[in-house]
Amino acid sequence: MVIELFHITAALYLLAGLAGISAIALPGARFGRATRWLLAAGALLHGVAFARLHTLPHPPQLTDLPSAVSLAAWLAVIVSLLLLRGGRLEGLAVLVSPLAFLGVFYESFALYATVPAAAAGAGSWPHLHVILASAGLALLGVAGLAGALFLAEDRALKSKRIPALRRGLPSLEALDRVNAMTIATGFPLLTCGVIAGMLWTQGETGHLFVGGAHAVWSVIAWAIYLALVVARFAAGWRGREAAACAALGFAFLLFVVIGVGAIA
Repeated sequence: MVIELFHITAALYLLAGLAGISAIALPGARFGRATRWLLAAGALLHGVAFARLHTLPHPPQLTDLPSAVSLAAWLAVIVSLLLLRGGRLEGLAVLVSPLAFLGVFYESFALYATVPAAAAGAGSWPHLHVILASAGLALLGVAGLAGALFLAEDRALKSKRIPALRRGLPSLEALDRVNAMTIATGFPLLTCGVIAGMLWTQGETGHLFVGGAHAVWSVIAWAIYLALVVARFAAGWRGREAAACAALGFAFLLFVVIGVGAIA
């Protein structure tokens, strides 16, 4: 039944994305409300599915990559729901929903191959590392998606080829605010996640940093986001520059988490 819950959650996220597209393309508020309700239902069921994982004969550990990705997707949906309450941001939900769908599907299919797992390691540090890093990934993911949508809208405005869909999309100012707020919150969480990971490593090996592909690339990703934070809040970057950096930074972070993490 747990796997079925994840599949139903994935379907709700997919429907939320379709409702978001309809909210942008068609006048009226009914599709906007449907987007919120479908996302909220998906998030609620996602949480229930997480809670039911312990009923499996061999429950996956939170430190497993599929579980961490699914957790980040869940947190990104919750952040999106909070943002949807503050304004017309269905366009952002259209981008978040498919990624949440993929994250849940990744988790559900991984459950079919679940085998007894070794202990995660030293005390609570592994779980704290995953929770903080996943929260940071979720917020920085929303920032990256807001940046990608900003760039698409900005290009349409400058080319004077504004499609009919444009009338239902968030304003550039709203997307820039989302970008700033989620980076300002996500980067400290990512930093705390990196620190918790180092303390986990110290508990396992006696050293804060032992190298390895995943550790090295994670530090590189953190340094890239540090530069982005400095540029955004110290140098005053806004608009297209900040949006492009957020989108590229998230793409690189996904490469580190999923690409490097899968083979490390």
